Amino acid sequence: MNLHGLRLFHAVVKHGGITRAAEELSISQPAVSSQLRKFEQELGVTLFVAVGRKREASDAGKQLMEYAERLFKLEQEVDGYVAGIRSGKKGLVRITATYLPSNFLLPAWIARFKQLYEDVELVISTTNTRKAFDELLSYEAEVALYGGSGISQPGVHWDELFEDDMWFVVHPDHRYAGQEVELGDMVAEPFIMREEGSATRERLFSLCSTFNVAAPRIALQFNGLNETISAVKAGYGANFISSLVVKEDVRHGRLARVRVKGVHLKNKLAVCTRAGEKLSPAAQHLVELIRQEAAKLHRKE
Repeated sequence: MNLHGLRLFHAVVKHGGITRAAEELSISQPAVSSQLRKFEQELGVTLFVAVGRKREASDAGKQLMEYAERLFKLEQEVDGYVAGIRSGKKGLVRITATYLPSNFLLPAWIARFKQLYEDVELVISTTNTRKAFDELLSYEAEVALYGGSGISQPGVHWDELFEDDMWFVVHPDHRYAGQEVELGDMVAEPFIMREEGSATRERLFSLCSTFNVAAPRIALQFNGLNETISAVKAGYGANFISSLVVKEDVRHGRLARVRVKGVHLKNKLAVCTRAGEKLSPAAQHLVELIRQEAAKLHRKE
């Protein structure tokens, strides 16, 4: 099929004659007439019939016009889609996030993003640190949102957003609530922690190794952040966690902080991408919005 010829035919029928079609396409009338005859010959189909002094589309021409309308409408949709992809107003962004940002930061940020870019599809997975970076490096995700110690990872570009403090927390009725204790005494308590692969869990074990104290006993293990907090609120065990997660609970007396002598650890929040790779336009918009929202949050803190 000669698409140029089909486009000429479509324009002539749509605009009711060669003169208007030539003006619309910025082509001379003789050129339109010549190419239209050639198109008709190539098809071997009579596209126009004489009706008085006018030429109108034949029955076959009218049917072809319907196909042409559908084809060129689809072409416009494709052009619009590609333009949307280029501008970042359309597309698909896959995000992987560790539990802290996924539960406590990302929902509000995503809601804000969707208000600005409604037609961008977002697919979000929540997992631990190890799996988050696996997903990023295996192209299962384009962006990773990370909360943890800021561990180095080959092939990953880090864009640090801000830091918060790591706290030990217990139930308000616990004997250590509001106290300052030695690390050895703190980790002698039963701990409620996340699964292996969690950066926070690994940091607690590393902290014990650094201070040469016995590793804590993991009395309960959950594959989620909210579950670990709920267990401590219910009155059992202790937790080592980002202050961002529990600050409100401590403020309102649902949890209590325990200060540990000599321990002052920070938690890094970062947006991560594959090093040396250009993000899709939609992902670029998302990362920029995350930076802006994180900066607002950090100023409030």
